[in-house]
Amino acid sequence: MKKITFSREETKAIVGDIQDYFREELDLTIGAIPAEMLMAFFAEKMGGYFYNRGLYDAQALVRKKIDDVSDEIFSLEQPTKHAR
Repeated sequence: MKKITFSREETKAIVGDIQDYFREELDLTIGAIPAEMLMAFFAEKMGGYFYNRGLYDAQALVRKKIDDVSDEIFSLEQPTKHAR
C-alpha cells in the first residue's frame, strides 16, 4: 500500500485539530511537533483501516448505483412473446 501523506495545509489543519482535542478534552497542551508525530503515527499504524473503510463504502455505493441503473434499464424493456 502506498504511504498515506498529507499536503502541508492538511497537516497544519490536522495538527491544529489534535492540539484542540488535547486542550479541550484532556486539558493538556501539546506542541505542534508532538501533534505532528502523533498524526504520523496514526497515519502509519491505522491509516490503512480508515482508507480501506472508505474503499468498502465506495464499493457499496457503486454496487447500489449499478443495481439502480440495471433496474432502470430493465424497466425500459418492451413486452414480447419471447421469454428471456
